[in-house]
Amino acid sequence: MALKVKAVERLLKFDKEKEGKYRYVLSPDLYTALNQEKVIKEAAQRSGVMPGVMQACWDAAGQVIKAWATEGHSVAIPGLGTMRFGLRSKAVENVNDVKTGLISTRRIIFTPSVDLKEELANTAIQITCIDRTGKEVKRVTSTDSGDIEDPENDGPTGGLTPNPGD
Repeated sequence: MALKVKAVERLLKFDKEKEGKYRYVLSPDLYTALNQEKVIKEAAQRSGVMPGVMQACWDAAGQVIKAWATEGHSVAIPGLGTMRFGLRSKAVENVNDVKTGLISTRRIIFTPSVDLKEELANTAIQITCIDRTGKEVKRVTSTDSGDIEDPENDGPTGGLTPNPGD
């Protein structure tokens, strides 16, 4: 199994007065979204639980996660990590200027578990290179260190020990 990535040649312009330069830009080759029904069916098969019971558990877990996260808790998501709400806001010098209008974005922050980070680090990457005409020109399979970004920890490995030779 490998993560699929596209490298598409695009014209990038960094200055409005210049022509720009073609560069290969990497982006995930996203699969289709799995609907909830398919996920419930697969989880029921793996656990030996009837799909109706699994659906009820799924719904209840979602309600609990939403309720606790909106109360400010960091909530564990089994086998994946934790989820919490966060925000971005402006800073002000004077306490009298503090108000909810300073909040510019409300967001969801997901922190993957160590096991999930290790699984991702050990998953191969397959890159398909596509030129500006839409023609496939190269395929690459990774032999990189598998470093992954972790917003909760400094550095690209997110607390994982890098491969020797990095």
